[in-house]
Amino acid sequence: MREFASSEALAEALAGFVADALRQDLRSGPAAVALSGGQTPMRFFRALSEQELDWARVTITLVDDRFVPESSPRSNAGMLREHLLRGPAAAARFLALVGEAGSVEEAALAAERGLRALRLPFAAVVLGMGLDGHTASFFPGGDRLLAALAGGSRVETMRAEGAGEPRITLTLPVLLAAGQVALHIEGMEKLTTLARALEPGAVEDMPVRAVLARDPAPEVFWCR
Repeated sequence: MREFASSEALAEALAGFVADALRQDLRSGPAAVALSGGQTPMRFFRALSEQELDWARVTITLVDDRFVPESSPRSNAGMLREHLLRGPAAAARFLALVGEAGSVEEAALAAERGLRALRLPFAAVVLGMGLDGHTASFFPGGDRLLAALAGGSRVETMRAEGAGEPRITLTLPVLLAAGQVALHIEGMEKLTTLARALEPGAVEDMPVRAVLARDPAPEVFWCR
């Protein structure tokens, strides 16, 4: 685990981590990265937008998103556009998971088609974690949790009591296949949740365990 004294220091380090992974992939062709939304990564997005990269050859997508319009404050896509797709990073291509689809199922099918056109695996994936042990939209009790963990497709829908709106999520195998995987958490409550997740237990109870079991293990970026 990489521990930082502040959110700002963490954001700069995580931005460098992702940028280095992208530079590595860009040596041999276009590169893609999958990032998490929510409030935690805003500083990271702004720091990443300032990295010197061949942004025109980079595709950015989300690990997951809520089935809401981009104008909604609950939209990960809207937040990413505001805080990352600016300055030099505005030249990057953004693959939204929701788009203009009429249902969450239609959106998932469209996202699946979009991912087929990318050069995978991702150069890097950055995940978050909830206090219930969810990551991406792998929620305890989710109606498609087992399918999302098994990964018969690259994209799944998810409905769960703790999720609020219906969601679209990339599946576990496509996330863990990335060249670099990071888990970004902040605060003592998240550190306590991480400690619980590292204890023996069912993945279905704390789905982030499936990520922590990756070999090699994900890089954990944490600050108080």
